[in-house]
Amino acid sequence: MSTANIKNIFAFVGVNTKSGKTLYLLLPCMINLPDAENQIHSVTNFQDLVSTPFNAAFNAICWTRKLTGDFAEIVNKVKLNGNIAVLEPEELLDLELSEQGQLAREILLDDLKLLTAHGASPILNLIRCYERDDACPFFPTDVYSFHVDRSPVPTDTFLCTYYGDSSEILPNSQAEQKVLVPEIRNELKKLYGGADEGFESFLSEHFFDLHYRAKPEAQPVSLGLGSLWRLAVDHPESKVLPCVHRAPNEKTGHTRLLMIC
Repeated sequence: MSTANIKNIFAFVGVNTKSGKTLYLLLPCMINLPDAENQIHSVTNFQDLVSTPFNAAFNAICWTRKLTGDFAEIVNKVKLNGNIAVLEPEELLDLELSEQGQLAREILLDDLKLLTAHGASPILNLIRCYERDDACPFFPTDVYSFHVDRSPVPTDTFLCTYYGDSSEILPNSQAEQKVLVPEIRNELKKLYGGADEGFESFLSEHFFDLHYRAKPEAQPVSLGLGSLWRLAVDHPESKVLPCVHRAPNEKTGHTRLLMIC
């Protein structure tokens, strides 16, 4: 077993003494952490989040935060027409909020400013659910499928879930590109129905090559609430594998508050 994924932790162990009392000892033990432990790099501030280069060891960087404020109040105060909407800064500022709601609003506005100053184009979304792709039932290409992002120019994906269900990432070693799975590839060739030399272009044009499936025993990692993430994207200058991720299956009646760019 490789020691790369093994960390020391401590556990309380109860030992019965001759007097009948239980003595609790703090003893070291070892656990084998999932592959994602090596794929995720944690930082403590925004500057390190945006300036730390990806490398062969990791393609996801997390600014770990425990946020204060009542984000649920903001979600409940905004009328959502349809399944997804953009929450603009002006609309945020117009909300009448409690003290805790105001704290949450300040965090949202600060994050928007930080990412915009960095050169990104952040969007704050309220989401009941995303549109499902039913054009090809055996191979949906919506965001609920594990996928990677692609760009013709160098860029990263930033996201943070403030309320509701959070996104997931899948360690690259636990994922397989769906277009390389023989039975799926054969079905795609039937769908394509053209000359062999154009098949790879067909896969790319329809985004099939961006999607992955989890291997048996895979352990997706929840991105949690409040932490701001930077994920590697497939682009011409990238030196690392793109980060495989997906949107959660939202619970009926629940709304997510998500910033993404």
